[in-house]
Amino acid sequence: MTDVIVLGAGMVGVSTALALQAIGRDVVLVDKKGAGQETSYGNAGLIQAEAVEPHAFPQSLTAIIQTALKKNMDVNYHTLALPSHAKSLWSYFRNSTPKKHKQISSVYSSLIKASTKDHAPLIEASGSSALIKRNGFKDVYSEEGAFEQARKKAYNICHEYGVEAEFLDRDQLALAEPSLKKKMGGAILWKDAWSCSDPGKLTEAYARLFKERGGQFLHGDARTLQQNGAGWQIKTDEGFLEAENVVVALGPWSDQLLAKFGYNFPILRKRGYHRHFNGVANLNTPMYFSSASMVLAPMSKGIRVLTGAEIALRDAALTPVQITEAERKAKELIDLGEAIESQPWAGNRPCMPDMLPVMGKAWNHNGLWLHFGHGHQGFTLGPTTARILADAM
Repeated sequence: MTDVIVLGAGMVGVSTALALQAIGRDVVLVDKKGAGQETSYGNAGLIQAEAVEPHAFPQSLTAIIQTALKKNMDVNYHTLALPSHAKSLWSYFRNSTPKKHKQISSVYSSLIKASTKDHAPLIEASGSSALIKRNGFKDVYSEEGAFEQARKKAYNICHEYGVEAEFLDRDQLALAEPSLKKKMGGAILWKDAWSCSDPGKLTEAYARLFKERGGQFLHGDARTLQQNGAGWQIKTDEGFLEAENVVVALGPWSDQLLAKFGYNFPILRKRGYHRHFNGVANLNTPMYFSSASMVLAPMSKGIRVLTGAEIALRDAALTPVQITEAERKAKELIDLGEAIESQPWAGNRPCMPDMLPVMGKAWNHNGLWLHFGHGHQGFTLGPTTARILADAM
């Protein structure tokens, strides 16, 4: 028997295993795949210490109508998926009112601002410094008017939360990113953010560090989890594993497992797409283009083009309209080159309607702990919320 089983080897799960190990717990990490092979692989590779306010549901009628009519690429949705997401979407909308969002941001920002500090020792100990750049990322605006409007909001965020930004006009942006083929309206350089050229590889490196420190990583199916007397049991490739405690860190699959034990967590799954290209453009930082709802991120595999969110049923067929449009827009902006993969990657972000991660003890079962629902920021927040969960345990 071990002290703790951690289910899920994404950034959140691996960070949990490391944090519990650091306080002297005997930990076994369990996943049906290797570390960092799902959403922790497919993100933009950003550790976003500046992202102090979570993504809110649009509040203006104009924005809601544009989304409903699919007039922008920020959000795509499958009509058949809306009934199953209706309660979550309504709760998300209500939590996004200015007053409520401000209250949530006061909690969320305290987590986000600790992210780089909590990643730093793990990056160093795992020998991953070569994967990390500490020069921020840019929000890029196609028109000067949109840039000026964003600048005012960014200035308020910097003043309120103490994050750092630099404001680049169209000429300064052209000098900072000479690979851009078009002159844009301007950009906000968020200086607190770090970027990673291979987020899956960083997650693997953290998992390797966990094993080097004496931890064990087994392959197993989380669906076999069951209570065993006063503890828990799961079937792995090496037989049944028993523990006093189990942490569910399965990202967008957490609600499925926990439903088995009578819990109903309204996870809103936001599907995202990416694809790599072999272009010669040399981007100095990752960039988000608001007008195209896409991110361009320099990665070890090439330039990664990433999309906004898609609301779909869990196993629905891919509808890559967003990645197709993002690729078209990207080719207008940089020498993107040819696609490296024949098909785009897709994965789900596990978002909670209150925009805050779930972390703590389950209320109806002894030894059952929860750690999921990080939305767009699991890669950023994994070590920070893992530290908090370890303190609670």
